[in-house]
Formats: sequence, structure tokens, C-alpha cells
Amino acid sequence: MKKILIIEDDAALRENTAELLELSDFEVITAANGRLGIEQAQKNKPDVIVCDIMMPEVDGYGVLEALSLDVSTNQIPFIFLSARTDHKEVRKGMDLGADDYLTKPFEEEELLNAIETRLAKAEVFKSLLNNLPQPSSDEDQLRNLNELKNFFDDHGEELSFKKGDVIYQEGSRSFRIYLITKGVVKTYQIDKSGKELITSLFKEDEFLGFTSILDNVAYEESAEALEDVTLVGVSKSVLKEILDHSNNLSMELLQLLSDNVAHVKTQLLQMAYSSVRKKTAQTILQFASAFNKQAQEDICITRNDLASVAGIATESLIRTLSGFKKDGLIEIEGRSIRIIDINGLEKVE
Repeated sequence: MKKILIIEDDAALRENTAELLELSDFEVITAANGRLGIEQAQKNKPDVIVCDIMMPEVDGYGVLEALSLDVSTNQIPFIFLSARTDHKEVRKGMDLGADDYLTKPFEEEELLNAIETRLAKAEVFKSLLNNLPQPSSDEDQLRNLNELKNFFDDHGEELSFKKGDVIYQEGSRSFRIYLITKGVVKTYQIDKSGKELITSLFKEDEFLGFTSILDNVAYEESAEALEDVTLVGVSKSVLKEILDHSNNLSMELLQLLSDNVAHVKTQLLQMAYSSVRKKTAQTILQFASAFNKQAQEDICITRNDLASVAGIATESLIRTLSGFKKDGLIEIEGRSIRIIDINGLEKVE
């Protein structure tokens, strides 16, 4: 019999939900506030936790964060249950590591389906971990990055974001690593004056969200969808288990991360020492590559984003774009930029 923990301060809703789940053959534990919920989770190790957000003593976000930092509870599927329907609130919960988010009032079938789905996925991951090969055997191991990406596609949690949606925010805890299956994502930091600095662009078939594989440390930058984006996410604990069983895959991933660091260093040197014209040209080419655009295809990107990556003032970027247009290197129509002469842009000094 699967064990469900309900953390809810509304006594009537807590009791009704418990009765509903008991009638569906679940063992139910309840807690009337967040502090008691944390204690019950650590003591009883439920199979799924259903938790309200607005509660006394410790709110739902605090419960999730506390349990996520405890190795004995951080893999328990966690479902938020709240009257809040604001998109930002939903995203905040998912950023903290929640597995699902149901809004009140909810249908009986909706809750049961959410719980059954989380239980099924937990069983799949448990089975995958139990069946991972030992280090002494090469058979059926994930041997390279392509096989790791296939694992993400087959077993990862799929998430969708609209253009402009924030995927995760600087300072929030990182619990998952993502693979982008569609779209382009920018990562950025905000300086003390409120100015945005884009640190990287990530495109389809690239990993996103690496901070530390070992710890659920806070993100040092934010990530935002530059167009409609689809990601698949795998928890860090699952990824660590996979890497523990494949030295070759670990080395390939280390090389990938090293290449990313080298790319960032190159970008910083370009921002520091290149001319405004060269910074602008290289940034246009970088966005073209990220969006997989060829010559004569429109790149729809804000001037602020272009200036942020190039590391120059927006006014300077606009003047340089006008110069490129006069030189026949690009065409401009509204926010869209069309590369006319790729070789010419590559040779700009």
C-alpha cells in the first residue's frame, strides 16, 4: 500500500482529501502545517507528498526546500496544492523542484491521476537505477553523450515554456539538469545597476542548468526562453548515478563543460578588446547559429539582447547595425535582421 502525506492547514479539506485517498487504497498521513509536515516526511518517508502553499509556521515553499536539502527525502515526488493560479507562482514551485502543481478546487480524478503519474515515474526511475550496470561491465552502459541525450528524451520530465518565460531564476535551487529539445534559451545576470548581461545562448540538443552535479546549489544566473521552448529534465541524483557507472561518459561531459568555459572566456575577451564593429558582427553570427538561421533568413531578436551579448551600449549597436546595412552585410526590417554577406560579417575587424 502506497503512503501519501497530505500537508494542509484547512482541516475540512485535509480530512476530505485523506478520505478520498484512503477509499482509493492509499495509506494516508496528515499534517496541519508546514513544520509538522517536514517532521512527518522525515519520519515516515511517504511515497508522495501533497502540500498546500499558504500555511502557518512554514509555507509550502519552505517545506519543499527543507525536504530537498535532506538526502533521505529529496527524491520523494512532491505535488503542490494551492488556490494560487498565477503563472509566476506555478513556475516558482517548479523551480524549487516540485513535480506537479494542482489548483483548488480540484477534481477527484485530477488528484488521483497526478498521484498515480508521480508514483509510476518514481517506479520507472527506481527500476532504471537498479538496472544500471556495475562499473566492471561495459554492456548496456550509457557510453557517450548521444546515449545520455537519448536517456533524457526517453525518461526525462518534459516542460514547455512560451517565448519570454523565465525557466529558472538566479538564486533559486537547482535540482535538475535539462536538455533542450526545441527552441533557444538565454542565460543572464542582472548587475547592481539593473542592467542585464547575457552570459550564454543555448539551442536545441544542448544541456542547460549545470551548476553542481553533486549539490542542489543556487543558480548563479537566470534562464529565459527566446522563443517557444521544450525541455526534458532529469534530477541530479539520477544523473550522478549514471555518471558513477560510466567513466567514458563522465569524461565526455567534462570535456563539454570545459568547452563551454572556454567559449565564455573567448566571449569575455571579445567584449573586452574587440572593436564595436567586430563585437556586433560576431554577436549577429552567434544568434544566427543559435536560431539555426542561414543567409537570407530573418533573425528576430531585440536590440537589447544583441547589445547585452556584445557588451556594448544599445545606441552603439544601433549605429553599427545601420553601418552594416549601408555596407550590404545585412538587411533590417523592424526587429528582424537578415544576413546578406556571412563572409563579410566574419571578416569585420
